[in-house]
Amino acid sequence: MTGLSGRGAAWLRAGRGGLFVLALVVGVGSGLGAVVFRYLIYFVTWLATGHAQFGQDGRVPSGHLPWLGLAFYVVIPAVGGLVYGPVIYRWAREARGHGVPEVMAAVADNGGRIRPQVSVVKALASALCIGSGGSVGREGPIVQIGSALASSIGQWVKVPENRLRIMVACGAAGGISATFNAPITGVFFGVEIILREFSIDALFTVMLSSMIANLTVEPIFGSKPFLSGFPSGIALHHPATYLLVAVLAVLAGLIGLAFKTVLYKIEDLCDLVWRGRPEWARPAVGGIVLGLLLLAIPELYGVGYPVMDKATAGEYALWFLIVLAFGKIVATSLTIGIGGSGGIFAPSLFIGVTSGMAYGEIVNHIVGPAAGQPALYAVVAMGAVFTSATRAPLTSLASVVEMTGDFSLTLPVMLAVAIASALSRALSYGTIYTTKLLRRGTDIDRTAPWRVLADLKITDVMRPFRPALAVPRGGAGHAGAGGGTDAPDLAAIAGPVTFAQDPQVLYDSESLPQVLGQLERYGRDGLPVLSADGRRVEGWVTGTDVLSAMAGRIGAAQARTGVPAAPPSAGAPAPLPGYRAVEVTVGAGSQAAGRKLGDVAWPAGSAPVSVLRGREFSPPDPVLTLAPGDRVVLLVPGVPEAGAVPPAGR
Repeated sequence: MTGLSGRGAAWLRAGRGGLFVLALVVGVGSGLGAVVFRYLIYFVTWLATGHAQFGQDGRVPSGHLPWLGLAFYVVIPAVGGLVYGPVIYRWAREARGHGVPEVMAAVADNGGRIRPQVSVVKALASALCIGSGGSVGREGPIVQIGSALASSIGQWVKVPENRLRIMVACGAAGGISATFNAPITGVFFGVEIILREFSIDALFTVMLSSMIANLTVEPIFGSKPFLSGFPSGIALHHPATYLLVAVLAVLAGLIGLAFKTVLYKIEDLCDLVWRGRPEWARPAVGGIVLGLLLLAIPELYGVGYPVMDKATAGEYALWFLIVLAFGKIVATSLTIGIGGSGGIFAPSLFIGVTSGMAYGEIVNHIVGPAAGQPALYAVVAMGAVFTSATRAPLTSLASVVEMTGDFSLTLPVMLAVAIASALSRALSYGTIYTTKLLRRGTDIDRTAPWRVLADLKITDVMRPFRPALAVPRGGAGHAGAGGGTDAPDLAAIAGPVTFAQDPQVLYDSESLPQVLGQLERYGRDGLPVLSADGRRVEGWVTGTDVLSAMAGRIGAAQARTGVPAAPPSAGAPAPLPGYRAVEVTVGAGSQAAGRKLGDVAWPAGSAPVSVLRGREFSPPDPVLTLAPGDRVVLLVPGVPEAGAVPPAGR
């Protein structure tokens, strides 16, 4: 990037204003992506079935392929797999599965970097999978689509990693907000699940993106709650009903954990059966098995929101509600296991609604009308199942309240998600998202204390100048080694100038990982920190400052996550027994001058640890030829010889 575009990108990288502009762009982009993705699913579903949404009417043939009869349920998932399987395998294998764990891993371990093609491949593959019968949701794909879009924009602008991670969370939040008309849910999803930390900058930026995404799609999808088909006026008629809600929360929590367990057991089984065979063909062959399940229970076809509406309207018998709940667990797990592409958020809601309705009908038979409407328990279980599976109580609470539009349910849902979250934490370490990463050997919870270093900026560790030093316009004269414009004054005050240089600059918007290389290479005595506009020297940063900040940040993160910190040393630090660090200056007539470091006969048992030449440190390379004036630091056993001088403090 050069010229005007380069200056614009620099402004976007520099301050909060640039970050907010990027959040607006990501919000619009993720909102439009959600629109395209939803209509793409409708189109593929219509192409296969003759309807924009399918399954809610039971076992009916395809409107476009009536000659297939009921065989359509078996053929279509296999045909869909035959198309999207090679697409995923060829262009973006991370588009397989439910998508959210890949975004979490990109934020935790890859600085928010996601390949640009993921958004296109994920949209196409997930639309084909869901439209051809895959029993998965669309929130996982839209999270990955929005996040990949945000990451691509951030990488193009070259924003620092700490901001790129926030942008990825913005993309996820915008996708959720636009898909479900739930901007608050989008914020919590982006911060609680994707970014996994709360900060003022992150919260405000993600809120902005979620809001803009919602405003972008509102003229297209309208402003009604996403699950507006739920019965209105649901309420608790008696405080004792909270006991029934608490019991349901425990049951729903166990169901959520069962969902996670079955999902990965079936995935393991599919891996075992398909071992050694071409992965691109796996969705097609597995689609036949999925099709047989859909033939038995066609209500499991696709996402299933119309089925949820019919369930809460009381159109299904008790026994069939139970069949739907456990059938959805198997169908979603099988879709993911055979290599399908789609999310688990919608299936969690489906499982919660059907199991909660079944519970509501049972307690109505036992307790009577005092128990309240069965739909009340459907809503409560919807939040509790998702909470148990994902351990994201804030996202669960916001999603249930926003998607139903019934804020009177806040208290019972709050109770349910609290109980389900505590139960999930007590019985399981990983969530339905993090378990996928744990099986790959990545534990983003345990590594959290170390990831916080990526968020450190130079302004967090530098020693500020008060007031800041002004940078003269047009530059200024430099003091050379041993003289220059300032040399006489300095000589009169303290002594002759023995060394001078033009120091490399760091900018106050840069993250610590970005500048560690410069600090190591050029910053033996530290480096100046320049303001984003280049007009002020804000402070000075040294290696000691960096180490201090790193130790403090890691200790604070360990305290938050419950990782025990190393115990502080008692009293003064103990010296290394039997050794001393000794600095030797190579003299012009010494035997070491002109010889390689490794050829010098150093005292027995000693080891060179560093060489200082002029103002530059270098590692103790054995082939380095020593010159007069070089200072070699040695680790020497016992008491140093007479004349040896301990190294000066640096």
